[in-house]
Amino acid sequence: MHYLLSVIDTTTGPTGSATDEEMADIRVFNDALKTDGTWVFAGGLAAPDTATVIDNRGDAPLFTDGPFVETKEYLSGFWVIEAPDLDVALRLAAEASRACHRKIEVRPFLGVA
Repeated sequence: MHYLLSVIDTTTGPTGSATDEEMADIRVFNDALKTDGTWVFAGGLAAPDTATVIDNRGDAPLFTDGPFVETKEYLSGFWVIEAPDLDVALRLAAEASRACHRKIEVRPFLGVA
Protein backbone atom coordinates (compact mmCIF):
# COMPACT_ATOMS: atom_id res chain seq x y z
CA MET A 1 0.00 0.00 0.00
CA HIS A 2 1.15 3.54 -0.71
CA TYR A 3 1.25 6.21 2.01
CA LEU A 4 1.77 9.96 1.93
CA LEU A 5 4.07 11.25 4.67
CA SER A 6 3.44 15.00 4.82
CA VAL A 7 6.02 17.25 6.46
CA ILE A 8 4.27 19.87 8.60
CA ASP A 9 6.25 23.08 9.04
CA THR A 10 5.31 26.22 10.97
CA THR A 11 5.49 29.90 10.20
CA THR A 12 6.37 30.56 13.84
CA GLY A 13 9.55 28.47 13.99
CA PRO A 14 13.13 29.66 13.57
CA THR A 15 13.31 28.69 9.91
CA GLY A 16 11.01 27.83 7.03
CA SER A 17 13.48 25.46 5.44
CA ALA A 18 15.71 22.67 6.58
CA THR A 19 19.09 23.45 8.08
CA ASP A 20 22.24 21.88 6.64
CA GLU A 21 22.21 19.34 9.48
CA GLU A 22 18.55 18.48 8.84
CA MET A 23 19.24 18.10 5.11
CA ALA A 24 22.06 15.68 5.89
CA ASP A 25 19.73 13.66 8.16
CA ILE A 26 17.02 13.71 5.47
CA ARG A 27 19.48 12.39 2.87
CA VAL A 28 20.42 9.52 5.21
CA PHE A 29 16.71 8.74 5.73
CA ASN A 30 16.05 8.89 1.97
CA ASP A 31 18.94 6.52 1.30
CA ALA A 32 17.53 4.07 3.89
CA LEU A 33 14.11 4.19 2.19
CA LYS A 34 15.73 3.45 -1.17
CA THR A 35 17.81 0.61 0.28
CA ASP A 36 14.83 -1.11 1.93
CA GLY A 37 12.59 -0.67 -1.13
CA THR A 38 9.94 1.58 0.43
CA TRP A 39 10.96 4.73 -1.50
CA VAL A 40 8.51 5.84 -4.20
CA PHE A 41 8.96 9.62 -4.44
CA ALA A 42 9.75 12.64 -2.26
CA GLY A 43 10.01 16.38 -2.58
CA GLY A 44 10.25 19.68 -0.79
CA LEU A 45 7.86 22.53 -1.48
CA ALA A 46 8.42 26.27 -1.77
CA ALA A 47 6.93 28.59 0.85
CA PRO A 48 3.13 29.00 0.97
CA ASP A 49 3.32 32.56 -0.34
CA THR A 50 4.48 31.14 -3.70
CA ALA A 51 1.21 29.18 -4.13
CA THR A 52 -1.57 29.91 -6.60
CA VAL A 53 -5.05 28.50 -6.03
CA ILE A 54 -7.24 27.84 -9.08
CA ASP A 55 -11.03 27.46 -8.77
CA ASN A 56 -12.64 26.46 -12.06
CA ARG A 57 -16.01 25.37 -10.69
CA GLY A 58 -17.83 28.39 -12.14
CA ASP A 59 -18.08 30.00 -15.55
CA ALA A 60 -14.39 30.91 -15.69
CA PRO A 61 -11.31 29.92 -13.74
CA LEU A 62 -10.43 32.13 -10.78
CA PHE A 63 -6.71 32.42 -9.93
CA THR A 64 -5.77 33.59 -6.43
CA ASP A 65 -2.24 34.22 -5.16
CA GLY A 66 -1.21 32.58 -1.92
CA PRO A 67 -2.30 29.50 -0.01
CA PHE A 68 -5.94 28.44 0.13
CA VAL A 69 -6.01 28.87 3.93
CA GLU A 70 -4.19 31.12 6.36
CA THR A 71 -2.55 29.01 9.05
CA LYS A 72 0.53 28.76 11.23
CA GLU A 73 1.24 25.26 9.88
CA TYR A 74 1.75 24.31 6.26
CA LEU A 75 2.92 21.45 4.07
CA SER A 76 6.63 21.94 3.35
CA GLY A 77 7.49 18.57 1.85
CA PHE A 78 6.45 14.97 1.52
CA TRP A 79 7.41 11.38 0.93
CA VAL A 80 5.37 8.81 -0.95
CA ILE A 81 6.30 5.37 0.36
CA GLU A 82 5.20 1.82 -0.25
CA ALA A 83 4.74 -0.14 2.96
CA PRO A 84 3.05 -3.47 3.69
CA ASP A 85 0.82 -1.99 6.40
CA LEU A 86 0.08 1.07 8.53
CA ASP A 87 2.40 -0.06 11.34
CA VAL A 88 5.41 0.04 9.00
CA ALA A 89 4.29 3.40 7.58
CA LEU A 90 4.00 4.83 11.10
CA ARG A 91 7.45 3.53 12.06
CA LEU A 92 8.94 5.15 8.95
CA ALA A 93 7.04 8.38 9.65
CA ALA A 94 8.57 8.47 13.14
CA GLU A 95 12.02 8.13 11.56
CA ALA A 96 11.14 10.87 9.05
CA SER A 97 10.05 13.18 11.85
CA ARG A 98 13.35 12.66 13.63
CA ALA A 99 15.31 13.25 10.40
CA CYS A 100 13.59 16.50 9.39
CA HIS A 101 12.79 17.72 12.93
CA ARG A 102 9.16 18.39 12.03
CA LYS A 103 5.76 16.78 12.53
CA ILE A 104 4.68 14.19 9.97
CA GLU A 105 1.12 13.35 8.95
CA VAL A 106 0.55 9.83 7.54
CA ARG A 107 -2.31 9.10 5.12
CA PRO A 108 -2.93 6.06 2.95
CA PHE A 109 -3.72 6.53 -0.73
CA LEU A 110 -7.17 5.43 -1.93
CA GLY A 111 -5.82 2.93 -4.43
CA VAL A 112 -2.88 3.39 -6.73
CA ALA A 113 -2.95 2.28 -10.35
